[in-house]
Amino acid sequence: MLLNRDVIVNDSKIKSLGIIIHVDEIDDFELFRGLYKELKILPNNLKVIAYSSSNKDKLSSWDTCFNNKDFGWNGTIKNVELKTFLDTKFHALISYYANDVLELKLLTVLSQAPFKIGILQTDNRINDLIIKTNSNEFSVFKHELVKYLTILKKIKNE
Repeated sequence: MLLNRDVIVNDSKIKSLGIIIHVDEIDDFELFRGLYKELKILPNNLKVIAYSSSNKDKLSSWDTCFNNKDFGWNGTIKNVELKTFLDTKFHALISYYANDVLELKLLTVLSQAPFKIGILQTDNRINDLIIKTNSNEFSVFKHELVKYLTILKKIKNE
């Protein structure tokens, strides 16, 4: 999949955004909900999903959540909501996780979003834009994200 990935660089605006987070690293959902304002997209065009490899109690407080049980043999997706998220053609995807978790990387690769943003640096083929921050430095990430998306003409400059 990574070898066949077409990287398309253009100045089309981000109008919809998918976000994958690892709740074992950061669990403040409101940080991500407010991101639509900074990126100047409508709130209904933002979808956040959460993954946890250990803490099942945290998952019940999220809109869409998943864990290792949602993956089948050979990386197949068993969760219908997760499959729907992956099939949605968001204009951009943010993969907000720093730990090298196979399931999270698989979701990033399987997403239909043409422009992928992340903080993970172990495999630079996964994301088109990597903002090197720790997962607990969301304000730094947000500031740098807005700065680079403005430079790339991916968000409205109003």
